[in-house]
Amino acid sequence: MYNGKNKTKQRISIGVMVVWCLFVVTFLAVWLPTLLGLGHTWYASDDFSHGFLILPLVGYVIWQLKDDLAKLSVQGTWIGLPVVVVSLMAFLFGKVSSMTTLTSLSLIIFIWGGVLYLYGCSIFRKLLFPLFFLLFMIPVPSQVYAALTMPLQLIVTRITVAAAALTGIPVYREGNVIHLPDMTFQVIQACSGLRSIMTMLTLGAIIAYFFLKSPISRTVLFISAIPVSIAINIFRVFSMVVGYHFFKLNLMEGTPHTMLGLAVFILALAIFMLIQKGLARCEK
Repeated sequence: MYNGKNKTKQRISIGVMVVWCLFVVTFLAVWLPTLLGLGHTWYASDDFSHGFLILPLVGYVIWQLKDDLAKLSVQGTWIGLPVVVVSLMAFLFGKVSSMTTLTSLSLIIFIWGGVLYLYGCSIFRKLLFPLFFLLFMIPVPSQVYAALTMPLQLIVTRITVAAAALTGIPVYREGNVIHLPDMTFQVIQACSGLRSIMTMLTLGAIIAYFFLKSPISRTVLFISAIPVSIAINIFRVFSMVVGYHFFKLNLMEGTPHTMLGLAVFILALAIFMLIQKGLARCEK
């Protein structure tokens, strides 16, 4: 009787290993070029360079959950298979239509389906945050990026000009260009604040997960990344205008520009942490 149970367990473990191998081989065969493409995008673009941090952070979060995961029973569910099929169909459609965002998204969906099929709903729920966080690997589609950039550039330009006028600086605006009597500032794409929004949303998700408990508080902190990023970017452009007008400091390039960017990022992080502290107190 004991030998029979032993053989059954061996067959089950061999079956699990076979399924595991199938998933890994399928994943590598289908999505390895997509992963390499993502890595190239992260390396080539400052706007999406945070992508390199996503997998290490996901690994760290899962490692932090290892004790909780060990207490849960592994009960794979067939629900995962339709999810896997959908991911493969999405990949094929994205490949045929040259939609790189869809092929990248299909990679994440495949992982979700694999976790459901191999480990079950309880473990999937426990891993919900790191599985969701994988979405930050995917760059914003160029069409969406372009559609958001110009409105943000105009918002930053208008508010900066209004603030500068209040301080007595002779200034006027043409689109996204700020004119002083002896200097012109152009709020280019990189100054729109979209890069800061992506960075702060990533930080917001991590800080909310580790330092807040309530879903409402976590959502508020995550969403607050958007207005904080826009406000800080306005402050950065305003500092360039004020610095030049009153002190003849050119903060648009070189080391001064880099130092201003670093100072502004530290300020944004400080504001973010203050919001987190306030939300944490509301939870008590």
